[in-house]
Amino acid sequence: MFAYALSRNMVVTVGFRKRMVFMNSNDGEKGGLVSDYSSLLSDVVGFMKGFLGPLSRLGGVKGYSGTFKRSQLRLEGVKDVIAVASGKGGVGKSTTAVNLAVALANKCQLKVGLLDADVYGPSIPLMMKIDRKPDITEDKKMIPIENYGVKCMSMGFLVEKEAPIVWRGPMVMSALVKMTRGVEWGNLDILVVDMPPGTGDAQLTMTQNLQLSGALIVSTPQDIALMDARRGANMFSKVDVPILGFVENMSYFKCPHCGEPSFIFGKEGTRSAAASMGHNFIGEIPLEMDVRKGSDEGVPVVISAPDSVISKAYGDTAQNVYNKLEELAKEQSLHPEINL
Repeated sequence: MFAYALSRNMVVTVGFRKRMVFMNSNDGEKGGLVSDYSSLLSDVVGFMKGFLGPLSRLGGVKGYSGTFKRSQLRLEGVKDVIAVASGKGGVGKSTTAVNLAVALANKCQLKVGLLDADVYGPSIPLMMKIDRKPDITEDKKMIPIENYGVKCMSMGFLVEKEAPIVWRGPMVMSALVKMTRGVEWGNLDILVVDMPPGTGDAQLTMTQNLQLSGALIVSTPQDIALMDARRGANMFSKVDVPILGFVENMSYFKCPHCGEPSFIFGKEGTRSAAASMGHNFIGEIPLEMDVRKGSDEGVPVVISAPDSVISKAYGDTAQNVYNKLEELAKEQSLHPEINL
């Protein structure tokens, strides 16, 4: 057993059990589980001290409530930040976020970053074929890892592949702030944030501590998915984040033999939901095996099959997102925000 004091509000206790490490704060909060390897202890302590930093600066682990002033919400050098969100898991949100980011970089020729905000279930490392830890600058900022023309950051870069992150809300919120503002993003046209499913702590943290240019809602046409997608859209609207539009994933499956489409999860449900809420329908992505294969192999379909129908669908969606951002920017220039 080893204890390390990070601040008055935070003591890390490292305990070995079944080749795992538990990190506990002094008020009973549980930290991440990291698989045992040669530099385990130094990695854990270095991670908590250097990456999360003294949590007291962010309000500590007890009752985290720190938010930035409005003037501080923008990330230096980043023009637009968009959240790719869904109310429910399993609708292909991360797959959409990855292919959208890669399409924005390679088809729209933009400078793009990708932030994996799903602390509990990070998938960007696998989908973007990244298997190393980020370097650290002299001022203790992490350098995002680039692949396919996209700068990436994920909690998955910092822990073992199959290690669960056993943290409660305050530590997750502090980690998200650090993964956003403790990263040397450089100059970006767009930072794509792959949000976790739901409408909880993580979503509120990102909206309170980051000036989001808009949110893209991903759903399948299925009623049960659309019900939660509406909740997600309403949450962003309540915190004054513009809805860029809805994307329908798994719209249909085209039979490779007869060529006829099968609407496995329903037909045009997402388009109808978007219209009923007064939001744009920004794209539909068919259900294809190449998408799943690309995700598992770490080669997005936009890269592996750039001339395919599915790649064109992602490219069109990316262009629609960019056009909507430009439209919102023009509206904002006509009606600038006045801070008193």
